[in-house]
Amino acid sequence: MLPFSEPEKLFFLDIETVPQCAEFSQLSETWQKLWIHKASTLKLEDPPEVSYQRAGIYAEFGRIVCVSIGRIQFQNKAPILKIRSFYDQEESSLLRKLSQWLNRNMASGNKLCAHNGKEFDFPWIARRMLINRIPLPNCLQLAGKKPWEVPHLDTLEMWKFGDYKHYTSLNLLAETFGIQSPKSTMAGNMVAENYWQKNALHEIVKYCSEDVKALAELALIWSGKPAIQDVEIIA
Repeated sequence: MLPFSEPEKLFFLDIETVPQCAEFSQLSETWQKLWIHKASTLKLEDPPEVSYQRAGIYAEFGRIVCVSIGRIQFQNKAPILKIRSFYDQEESSLLRKLSQWLNRNMASGNKLCAHNGKEFDFPWIARRMLINRIPLPNCLQLAGKKPWEVPHLDTLEMWKFGDYKHYTSLNLLAETFGIQSPKSTMAGNMVAENYWQKNALHEIVKYCSEDVKALAELALIWSGKPAIQDVEIIA
């Protein structure tokens, strides 16, 4: 049985990341050399000016621009999703507020839930907090833990059903289960352009929130619960 029997104890989370700079040429000489070496280990054949557009998926070369968290609450047995987003041009400010919020709200029994969260979202947040000299909240004290000791939920891991070769995007899962696609307004490879070229942070926040909504809807379907009746965006 999938572990969604108490969805009100889950915090559905998604993050959006971008490269540290808009262009490879804006990096210092040291960081240019480090990226060229990283790209070679990844066997990226494009010139660094092109391959650098992928830097946003690596915590050492990227930054977090938005974290959205949703929680389901039941009103007259109808699921209501409340979404709060943390975003700021200053990553350290964003992460400090997020850390404080997690320490206040991640009480015993509550869990984070993300798609590919164990591979991406959770470690990414932890790494960027350490880089920004921000103490990790208790729920992200994951270093050294075995995979089965990590308390958080990962919908990608659950969908694999033990198949280690299989990767399924959240977008594909949403379409498979008849959920409105979270990629209706933007795709993941457009986030950096929207941030650096268009200064469209609020559009990125909306996109991040749509991922959270798709996650929550997926959890309700898998648990046999009624569909979300309303979404409330918390300022």
